[in-house]
Parts: sequence; structure tokens; C-alpha cells
Amino acid sequence: MKRGLLSIGGLVLLLCLAVMAGIYLGSVRMSVLDVWNIVWHKGGADTAYHIVWDIRIPRVLAALLLGGGLSVSGFLLQTFFQNPIAGPYVLGISSGAKLTVALAMIVLLGRGLSISAFGMVVAAFVGAMLSMGFVLVLSFRVQNMSFLVVCGIMIGYICSAITDFLVTFAGDNNIVNLHNWSKGSFSGMSWETMPLMAGMIVLGVVFSFFLSKPISAYQLGETYARNMGVNIKGLRILLIVLSSLLSACVTAFAGPISFVGIAVPHLMKSLTKSARPLFLIPCCFLGGAVITILCDTVARLAFAPTELSISSVTAIFLVPVVITMMVKKQRGRL
Repeated sequence: MKRGLLSIGGLVLLLCLAVMAGIYLGSVRMSVLDVWNIVWHKGGADTAYHIVWDIRIPRVLAALLLGGGLSVSGFLLQTFFQNPIAGPYVLGISSGAKLTVALAMIVLLGRGLSISAFGMVVAAFVGAMLSMGFVLVLSFRVQNMSFLVVCGIMIGYICSAITDFLVTFAGDNNIVNLHNWSKGSFSGMSWETMPLMAGMIVLGVVFSFFLSKPISAYQLGETYARNMGVNIKGLRILLIVLSSLLSACVTAFAGPISFVGIAVPHLMKSLTKSARPLFLIPCCFLGGAVITILCDTVARLAFAPTELSISSVTAIFLVPVVITMMVKKQRGRL
């Protein structure tokens, strides 16, 4: 318990440092005093004020919320499938959400209409549930979890291929610009979408935290959980809905982000030396937020003013973590 509390405290400190770095660093150089004056006293030049308050702070907050939510979604999916490499990106959930959002935007923009932020979340949630439904149907027929993950990857490829086809042959210039969103990016975040984003993510994470006790029992086996009075069917439905909701919010606002939902839960387990959801859920949220903010900062600065997609950066830094985890698990079986 002491290690878990210390881990949470350390992650909070790292998160504060990551937020400060995300606000301070950028292609437009500012002194620490200028940023301090703008953030706390709302003073400074108009251009600098606009850059900090209207561009950098919303972007950092979005990376914090969506990165944390995506990590918690990955933890819920790994618990549900009892598979260490289960995650929204691997199982095709993010790709399914991307497909329905792109389809909804193409249909509406093609008719001269716009789609609200809530509409994007609803469309993404529908796509996430459809992809999850295919995976669940296969899970009843296939007992081999490794094969099930491969099926999820194939579903993701199909959804991504259809999305690329739709975006490529879309005639409207606004629709063609969906190509950048489909690669994953936190650019263009604004204060207008922040209340909905924060509300959906906080609701999903808090609800997941309140499920810590039944999830802990479920981790010890279905028989044990059932003997402890856990409604297995109800818990599974909640895990599916919450993980799909969180990953749908991420995809709707920022596009698909790879490997955060897989790698971060394992990093947090190594940090806390525990599998208790009571500590892992807040640690996953904090850890996912820290890593996503840092990766987004790298995406902005590595080749500034050209910006990398966030999925490219997260893949570079987090794929080695997943490979190392798989190698260690395989060695433990030998």
C-alpha cells in the first residue's frame, strides 16, 4: 500500500512537470517569466497570450485527459480478456471508432452540414462497440487468446483500409483534411470542446475506479469472483462499455493513438509492484497522461515547424516496452 501511494505521489509530481514543459516548450520561444506572467497573471503580449492560452494549454489538457483515459481503457480491456497485449488499438476498437467518425463527417460535410463534438463521440462510440462486438463474437468461438488478438488486429486493418479509401476519394477539401486527423494529433484543440471531453473522460475513469473491488475479485478468477457475490455478466458489460467509451472519446477528439493503452498498464504494474485496481487505475491515468503529454511535446518539437503524428512518437517509445514485457513473460514460462 505504501508503495502504491508513493507511486501516485511521484506520478502527480511528474504530471505537473510534464504540464509545465508542455506549456513552456514550443516552436515560438518564450522565457519562463513570460509564460509565468501569462498563466498566472494573464498579462503579456497579445500574440504570446494567444499562443499560451488558446493553443498550448488546451492542447496539454487534452493530452492529459485523453492519454489518461486511453491508458485506463487499456487496463480494463487487459482485465476483461486476461491478455497482456489487449488494447483499444490492437483489438481494432480505435480503428472502428475512426471509421464511423470519418463516415459521419463525410456524409454531413458532403451535404454542407457540420458535426458537433458530441456527435463525434457518439459516432466513435458506435464504431468502438461494433468492433468490440466482432471481437466478442469471435471470443465465444475461439478459446486461444493469442488468435483472438490477431483477429482484432485484422479487424483494425479492415477498418483502417475502409477509412483510408473513404478519405482518399472524398471530394471536399475539408474531408480530405481528415487524413491528418486519422493519423492522430492534438493540434486544433480548443476550450469549446474541453467541458465535453473532460466530462466523458472523468465519468469513465471515476466509474472504473468505483469498480476496483469487483475487478480485483475478477482478476483472481471467475469462480472466486462469483463466490464473492460479483455479477460476472454485469461486470463484463461494464468493462466493455467503459473501455469503449474512453477509447471512443480519444478517437473522436484526437484520432487513433497507438500503444499507450497497452504499454502504460504494464509500466504501472512494474512501478507499483501490484495488480490491485485501487492503485493501478489512478496510476494508469496519471502515467498515461504524463507519457502522452511528453510524446506530444516531442511530436511538436522534433522537426518543428513540421509536426509528427502522435501515434508515430508513441510507437517509437512504447513498442520496446511491449516487446520487453512479452519477452519477460515468455521467459517466465520456460
